[in-house]
Amino acid sequence: MESEKITEEAIDPVVVRENDEGKAIRSLAERRPILRKRIFLYLTEFFAGMSVMAVELGASRLLAPYFSSSQIVWTIIIGTIMIAMALGNIYGGRSADKKPDPDKLYARVVIAAIWIALIPVVGRYIILGISALLIFTVSSNFLVIAGFAACMVIFVFPLFLLGTVTPSLVKFATDNLEDNGRLVGNLNAANTVGSIIGTFVPTFVSIPAVGTSVTFLIFAGILLALAATYFISSGIAVKKIKKVPAAMIIFLLCCIFGHGNSFAFWQNDLTYEGESIYNYLQVYEDENQVVLSTNVLFGVQSVYRKDKALTGMYYDYAMAAPFLAGVHDRAELSILVLGNGSGTYATQCQRYFSNVTVEGVEIDGKITELAEKYFALSPEVKVTTYDGRAFLNAVDTKYDVIMVDAYQDITIPFQMSSVEFFTLVKDHLTDGGVMVVNMNMKGDREDGINRYLADTIASVFPWVETADVAGATNMELFACMKKPADLAQQIAKEENADLAEMMNTVAGRLTPYEAGDRIMTDDRAPVELLGMRMIDDLIREEVEQYRKVYREGGISALLKELN
Repeated sequence: MESEKITEEAIDPVVVRENDEGKAIRSLAERRPILRKRIFLYLTEFFAGMSVMAVELGASRLLAPYFSSSQIVWTIIIGTIMIAMALGNIYGGRSADKKPDPDKLYARVVIAAIWIALIPVVGRYIILGISALLIFTVSSNFLVIAGFAACMVIFVFPLFLLGTVTPSLVKFATDNLEDNGRLVGNLNAANTVGSIIGTFVPTFVSIPAVGTSVTFLIFAGILLALAATYFISSGIAVKKIKKVPAAMIIFLLCCIFGHGNSFAFWQNDLTYEGESIYNYLQVYEDENQVVLSTNVLFGVQSVYRKDKALTGMYYDYAMAAPFLAGVHDRAELSILVLGNGSGTYATQCQRYFSNVTVEGVEIDGKITELAEKYFALSPEVKVTTYDGRAFLNAVDTKYDVIMVDAYQDITIPFQMSSVEFFTLVKDHLTDGGVMVVNMNMKGDREDGINRYLADTIASVFPWVETADVAGATNMELFACMKKPADLAQQIAKEENADLAEMMNTVAGRLTPYEAGDRIMTDDRAPVELLGMRMIDDLIREEVEQYRKVYREGGISALLKELN
């Protein structure tokens, strides 16, 4: 008999090995009864997949106020998360083969949950710390390097742990080879369905309703509850896994200290701070003005002067467009603002011209609400909540002036920077109509984003002139199909002295644009990379003095200079 058994093993050792593993796993299921309920395994997969996507979307919102929400940042986030998940899959599979212990898996889920819960508490400090360190040491590709470093430090570890879930559950759930294909398919399906729901819920429900910080806490709580259910049902939460009660305490502390939605934690005098589907939003004011900012580190997006005077910013320069369209020679003038924001340009046009009708398009409806509440946007300005290009595709109306103000920091929508888009704008202009485009990253680079935009526009419009905004990085570009109205004659008819003076300033800065061949199309519009180059240039210019102080005197000299 013994020799017969040895012969059988020698002939088919795989069967013996499978039987041994099956016995071991069945024994494990007997010790952990909850594992017999495959629905719990599917729930684990479901919530793991959901949490991964929720963290990914939360990561984009956490990074956006500091690094923008461009395709570059999304690429960094997705790439980093894929690295974490791949490493987690490898480790989880090897760990499950070596010792299929579900206690260790759910302990990893606990750790991942606590790490995610800590992100709202410490994440923004880590981002600023990494940025402060790198800004003095990195001379190019700052956005990529700082964003990647922040993602690696904040998000890789918890997602690595969640990446171990699928291979571990496959091992725990498989006790024979007859239905393991169906089982693996069901587990992956549960994970995928969770990922789908985890994509929609943060974007359309939790982030707009309660903010990014609370969204992290919600999904951390779900993971923690899942792991607690496993340990409590197994009767080992106190005896063996003493970390679970400690994790609960840490989670509660995170809920207390991490529920705030303030990204600019150094400011305590904000009129409004919140989030929409698209943006982090911040409104602050003083005795003179109200300001809207959508990115902490990228400056001001909109300004409203309480004395109703000119802003001194690019909005004033863009007021030259109605003059070029012959506003003082027309009974009526229609203006469309693509990227209406808080309505500064629309408000100024209404204030200074009695014969205009203004219409706006703004993709973020929350910004329009803030415009009406804090920025005195007139109810006479009809604002459509829509993408600018999609709006033009949907209407046949023609306008005398179209203002394109959709470029924010380096978040430049490629679909609104191509030949096809500017051709669409041209088709919606009246005879003699004028397009004005606000370009917010002025620079001297021949390969800069503004050069590409201007060349692209010049390939559509035969008349193009630009004006640099004094004391800012903005450049206003004016374009039309034929020579516009005489600006000097229009200014001479202007009765408001302040506006006339501003228009004379613009007239003195207007320069015919010499077009090149840097044309962007829907198929090829590398706006993110071009914008990143400009960001690198701006950072170098802004911090060069501090870098010099740091090189010569070290950190103590730098701190003294900053103070």
